[in-house]
Amino acid sequence: MFNGLIREIAEVISYQDNKLTLKAKHVPNLGDSIAVNGACLSVVDIFSGGFSVELSAETRSHIAVENLKGEVHIEPAMRLSDRVDGHLVQGHIDAIGTIDKITKHENGVDFYINLPNSMMPLMANKGSICVEGVSLTINETLKNGVRLTVIPITFQDSLFGKFKVGRRVNIESDLLARYIAHQLNFKSKPSWDEIDHIASLY
Repeated sequence: MFNGLIREIAEVISYQDNKLTLKAKHVPNLGDSIAVNGACLSVVDIFSGGFSVELSAETRSHIAVENLKGEVHIEPAMRLSDRVDGHLVQGHIDAIGTIDKITKHENGVDFYINLPNSMMPLMANKGSICVEGVSLTINETLKNGVRLTVIPITFQDSLFGKFKVGRRVNIESDLLARYIAHQLNFKSKPSWDEIDHIASLY
């Protein structure tokens, strides 16, 4: 489980044979979970100044592997005693979105991200979303995606300042939205009995 707050920007040393090797200040233990660009991966090797994680075939089929170069976001798994400053994130990538437009404002930048149609029932105005491992608030749901506002401190602590239109990004929906949608089977008009049942589960 993660917060969606980037703890370090690591440097990619290599990505080959399904193993990603990173230069980082963080010193994990073997088997630790590390979110890399939002994807939960297991540490399989440790060396002075860095570590390696392995990507399964399942993971590789669901993430934007082309971004595993240069620099990447990393976040170690949270402890139960940690504060949750972002939102609860599993590190399970639901889909890949595409940055469609970037608009600068006085003290923030709007990112318009196109999403697969299957993701839209999980999106809600002022709800949570994780993009490349970063916990963000959805400012507006659109027909085919969402609008997010990134503030200066997020630019300072992440790679968003380097993102360009057309970049594919890892997307994880809100944990509660995912489970509730599954329980409701994505019904557009559930009955009140179904709503009461789902509410009792949470």
